Amino acid sequence: MTQRAVAERGMALQVLLAEIDPGWHGGLEPELLSRANGSRLGRRLLARWLAKAAAATLLAPAPGDGPIGVVLRWPRAGVAALTRDLGALAFAPAIRAEVRREPVRRLKQALGNSYLLALDNTVWNGRVDPATSQRLATGLAQALTSDASGDDNTALYALLDRQGRAELDEWARSHDPALGEWARLLQPGDAVSDPAHLPEKPLLRVYTHHQSRRAAH
Repeated sequence: MTQRAVAERGMALQVLLAEIDPGWHGGLEPELLSRANGSRLGRRLLARWLAKAAAATLLAPAPGDGPIGVVLRWPRAGVAALTRDLGALAFAPAIRAEVRREPVRRLKQALGNSYLLALDNTVWNGRVDPATSQRLATGLAQALTSDASGDDNTALYALLDRQGRAELDEWARSHDPALGEWARLLQPGDAVSDPAHLPEKPLLRVYTHHQSRRAAH
């Protein structure tokens, strides 16, 4: 392994350990966790713990920076943007069915380009089974109702992000396991997950778009 690869792997490990949800460290006291993150030996021990299960792919030995390089290519903000778009696209059937003026205005304002993605029939036709259609419609209606009494879009964002994480997790298990592990580690281990239903082709289009944007930066 070259010196540069060693440095990049070390940097990626520091980012991973600093960013993941603390719960993945098995209830380690915050003070001990902070001290471990502050030393090379401590980080190595934490990595060894994670490599046994939650980050088996990310921390697997490999040439170059290895799978852990995904941590630098996909920072937290990048993963969040990808999952938000996937969630919006997954909710396309419900979003397209909502035609009332005020909900449409709120969706446009809250989602911006993600709203346009959900409406784009060339990306996905939005066909789902009746049970999924009902689940999406009910979820969206409840989120909009919950947010109506406040000044933010907390419920809507939580709904779409949860669905987006489910879509990414399902796809990544067979296409990009390292990214899937990284996305899971950014959330609590007991985070609620919804059933995934996006077809592979539209999901891949969104993933490729975000991947290209990451590479351009």
